[in-house]
Amino acid sequence: MDQFVLLMLVGLGALVTVPLGERLGLPPPVLMTLLGILLAVLPFVPDVDVPPGIVLPLLLPPLLYAAVQRTSWRQFAANWQPIFLLAVALVFVTTAAVAGAAHVLVPGLPLAAAVALGALVAPPDPVAATAVAGRLGLPRRMVSLLEGEGLFNDVTAIVLYHVAIAAVVTGSFSWPGALAEFVLSAVVAVLVGLALGWLGGRLMALLGDATLQVGLSLLVPFAAYALADEWRGSGVLAVLTSAFYLSDRMADADDVFGRFASTTFWQVVDTLVTGVAFGLIGLELHAVFGTVHGRLVTVLGWSAAVVAVVVLVRLLWLLPAAWLARKVGRGGDTEVPLSWRETVVMWWAGMRGVASVALALAIPLQADDGTPFPQRAVIVFVAFAVILTTLIAQGLTLPWLVTRLGVKADTAAERELEKRLALRAAKAAKRRLREIDEAEELPEDVVEVLNRRMLDLGLRISPEVADEERREAFEQRARRVRLMRRVQAEMMSAARQAVLEARRDPSADPVVVSRVLRQLDARSLR
Repeated sequence: MDQFVLLMLVGLGALVTVPLGERLGLPPPVLMTLLGILLAVLPFVPDVDVPPGIVLPLLLPPLLYAAVQRTSWRQFAANWQPIFLLAVALVFVTTAAVAGAAHVLVPGLPLAAAVALGALVAPPDPVAATAVAGRLGLPRRMVSLLEGEGLFNDVTAIVLYHVAIAAVVTGSFSWPGALAEFVLSAVVAVLVGLALGWLGGRLMALLGDATLQVGLSLLVPFAAYALADEWRGSGVLAVLTSAFYLSDRMADADDVFGRFASTTFWQVVDTLVTGVAFGLIGLELHAVFGTVHGRLVTVLGWSAAVVAVVVLVRLLWLLPAAWLARKVGRGGDTEVPLSWRETVVMWWAGMRGVASVALALAIPLQADDGTPFPQRAVIVFVAFAVILTTLIAQGLTLPWLVTRLGVKADTAAERELEKRLALRAAKAAKRRLREIDEAEELPEDVVEVLNRRMLDLGLRISPEVADEERREAFEQRARRVRLMRRVQAEMMSAARQAVLEARRDPSADPVVVSRVLRQLDARSLR
């Protein structure tokens, strides 16, 4: 089996684990990791050969960009305090705790190398957090906080990692220099992200066609990451900045087809790249075990200690941090865990993933003076132990823990929000109808039909917007509409089939056939 066939198998697994995970009640990233481990131990499966330097630039930009499509900048801006406590402060605390423990436990491990280990295992993975938490019916404030932590903690961790690696490789370290590098990395990343976001918005308006716009949206995150990294900025922060800028500025209410095409495309990209990323974690296991041949038991003991530090530090930090965030946010104004049960779920959802894998594999083999990087094999092994333990053990048990603690979304609040949004949409539509009626004097029957249609749409979104009598009338009309839609769907299917059969006719121009089929598809979407 060669590398290409292996990649195809991992891609197929990324698709299959989605419905399988729904049936088993398990997160697809966890299943993909287990699939990677299974493939790694099979004798006929080759060791994966992915250059460490391309893992982050290849996988993180599309994953981060896809994650931003599910959220908004204003949501983060309104909750920057709890996100800061998790995404920045906790990363520093975890790095320090792991570095201290590893420096004491592992003979011959310099403090700077221990800091590099702490930095690469400190950030919970944004992909694992959103993929797992989003499927468990958690309260929206918890999902938002996990998304915020996952999206922004890599910025802090990667900068710390590079500073520590540079200290080991060069043999020198300066606190002022490290702080300056941290600030420079953030400033460069934000400037690059804003510039590419602005340029991408202009190009999308110029391109016009939804297919070309979606293609450009795929290039922007890679360009942001590469340019920021080239200019010593944070590629992760640059991708987030450009993605937030575009999602905030490019919202066209009338671009229905473009929005549908973009959403579908990024869902496919997210599913495939997420599966490949977590499959890679499992596939790397075989090679990692070979690095500590002859002292496996000793290194396993060190790994268990580091895993315990990573897990316990998160819990010990979250308990006071959640209390502090509630105090600062004056109760329910910020999206923080509101009970000890939610705090426990937040703690257990801190899984490590693809970013930690890439950073571990990217550790240099040698220092500048030609000596081997101190305890590189141990660092890589311990990092993978943390990743696999948190990802598999926590990922497999998180659904059970959520059910056991009774943590679930506030459906009453969601229904109330749906009701408010439905009323808001209906009022805006009726206000616009009155304006058109005053300007053009529409026929009364047309105004009546349009008003009823708007009411039906509001009732479809939230039945609570109308009284009982109107709801019953809507149900009657809805049953009639469903009947008409079913029959119309059969008619449109027959029409599309007839056009598709025309492809077999040598005299039929396939471009014209595709254009007619596109119009029929667009009509079906409406």
